[in-house]
Amino acid sequence: MRKTALLIPALVVIIGVAMSSVFIVDEREKALVLQFGQIVSVKEEPGLGFKIPLIQEVVKYDDRILSRDLDPIEVTPADDRRLVVDAFARFRIADVEQFRRAVGVGGLAAASQRLDSILRAETREVLGSVSSNDILSIDRAALMLRIRNGAITQAQALGLQVLDVRLKRTDLPEANLNATYERMKAEREREAADEIARGREAAQRIQAQADRTVIELVSEAEREAQVIQGEADALRNEIFATAFGADPEFFEFYRSMTAYQRALQGGNTMMVMSPESEFFNYLRSAQGAESLRSTGNGDTGAAVQNLPPVEDEAALR
Repeated sequence: MRKTALLIPALVVIIGVAMSSVFIVDEREKALVLQFGQIVSVKEEPGLGFKIPLIQEVVKYDDRILSRDLDPIEVTPADDRRLVVDAFARFRIADVEQFRRAVGVGGLAAASQRLDSILRAETREVLGSVSSNDILSIDRAALMLRIRNGAITQAQALGLQVLDVRLKRTDLPEANLNATYERMKAEREREAADEIARGREAAQRIQAQADRTVIELVSEAEREAQVIQGEADALRNEIFATAFGADPEFFEFYRSMTAYQRALQGGNTMMVMSPESEFFNYLRSAQGAESLRSTGNGDTGAAVQNLPPVEDEAALR
């Protein structure tokens, strides 16, 4: 009974020592076995590992890809136009032994701070060698690659592998925003004014061309109308001349009657002339006397009023 009482504590101690000599590493971790602070072995594959209890200890590190956001930093590109850059990096612990030697007991927190310093220095160096337009353009992917490549070598001294560096935001400092916006506004207003001026110039040119076309069309139409009217007048005169040429005596009669009608029409018309005037040649003729007798009272005005209307004065001349 007494032996059993001693055996149980001893068995518990043995089990405790055996359990403390075993450790487990999963697929997300890497482990270092340390003895008095010195690295004894490295466990990178998942599974069981062994160590000497009370003498050796196990330190585990994350083997996944880690992300690190940098605080916004101010850079001065080659054109002296200051920018505020917000970036982040993706990295992993590639060499746990080198990592332990570089950062000691500080672990991932100390390594992250030192990585921040490396990335800030590389960012300032790379972005300071180009203009701000290159940084703000879509071509900045090449600049991010340069920053990553520059940080890789320095990060290897920490046992880290830098996988990627990205610029999330690239802004102007708050103090320069208003001035920049005003300058951009002024440039856009100048471009708008240039476009408006070019539009007005084009409108005036089109208007002038349209006015010229209208004048040319109207002039051509008037010329053609005058030609047509002249041809019509000539044809009409020819018809009148042919008609009156067939009977010259009638033509003389018609022209005299037309002259009398125009001279004597109107109630207040008064004419003073000699009876021997050529104006009365027709009235003194035998045909004129016959016309006066046909009126019944010898009224010259009435005889003239009975004449047919004048069709065309130009044809009679």
